[in-house]
Amino acid sequence: MPKVALAYSGGLDTSVAIKWLQEKYGLEVIAVAVDLGEENDYEAIRRKGLQVGAVKSVVVDAREEFARDYVWKALAANALYEGRYPVSTALGRPLIARLVGEVARQEGAQAVSHGCTGKGNDQVRFDVTFNTLFPELSVIACFRDYKMTREEAIDYAAQHSIPVPVEKKKPYSTDVNLWGRSIECGVLEDPWVEPPADIYQWTVSPAQAPEEPEYVEVEFACGVPVALDGEKLSPAALVNRMNARAGRHGVGRIDMVENRLVGFKSRENYECPAATALIAAHRDLEALTMERDLAHFKATLEPRYAELIYYGLWHSPLREALDAFMEYSQRHVSGTVRLRLHKGTCVAVGRRSPESLYQYDLATYDEGDKFDASLSHGFIQLWGLPSKVAAQRDRRSRQ
Repeated sequence: MPKVALAYSGGLDTSVAIKWLQEKYGLEVIAVAVDLGEENDYEAIRRKGLQVGAVKSVVVDAREEFARDYVWKALAANALYEGRYPVSTALGRPLIARLVGEVARQEGAQAVSHGCTGKGNDQVRFDVTFNTLFPELSVIACFRDYKMTREEAIDYAAQHSIPVPVEKKKPYSTDVNLWGRSIECGVLEDPWVEPPADIYQWTVSPAQAPEEPEYVEVEFACGVPVALDGEKLSPAALVNRMNARAGRHGVGRIDMVENRLVGFKSRENYECPAATALIAAHRDLEALTMERDLAHFKATLEPRYAELIYYGLWHSPLREALDAFMEYSQRHVSGTVRLRLHKGTCVAVGRRSPESLYQYDLATYDEGDKFDASLSHGFIQLWGLPSKVAAQRDRRSRQ
């Protein structure tokens, strides 16, 4: 019997997909769960894949690779889609797809599959990666092909005794990795409805957060976080630690209407404590250490970098070229930023660096001032000369 490797999360869609691929396509299913962090029990997910009907169920631990080779690159670009979303789900998809494809090759499968619908962004991210890296494999998207609604999927799961972590009263669709947690569907599809408290798992309500602020020092080396409060940590461990610390102060809740790749607007909710805090710290350190023109030009590229991730174009020449620029830009972004976490806010309140471009004797207005203000008059005259000459011409033309 032909085989298919399924990107398996243990949730509603992919659990239903195991049975569906067997019934409708006549395929043996290899369930491939990829651990990108923050999910509690991947051994239970692996066993569930077998319980539902997979002939083989495997878990690939990719936490450190994800943090090192994906998250840190996105952080170097301060990647925020439409200025708010740290592209957490989008960032994980190309890695999951690559690893699922590798398992498919190892197991002699003829196809790969995912549980994405025909109106979501993830179908693009998975399909583009599969088609780019594994052109010999067929791609099956059963929810897209059969247009199954979420309610129909819940009913199908009930009919086949498939255990799923949702019900019609709370039909949320969630995705989790180190860099964030996304929540959609159900009442959240009405952009006027305030998000119910039960959608949150990583963050406390800012109103219920501790009364006293917490301070955390983030140390960077060439743009990469390497330590919290002086403790060296692996990439995945550092993100995990920051998720916990920022989350207990209500930092990282995002409620937004975003422009989906497939052409319509969607209301999305995210919990991204570590991403929110680390991007804030990274930007602040760049302000201290990066030359003005480089910083301003880099800021024009950051939205495009985030778009490439969101649009599923991780495996593109442009993203690789931008990575080369971002890596060069981070040569001097080393030092420590002190963050203040309090009642849903994350603010940089201190920064220091051996690569700092801040010079006290130039910035101060006190006695130590060494800035030569006598140069300013001539500078201003020359700086504004083009505007002055143009204005003189315009006045002559009006006479």
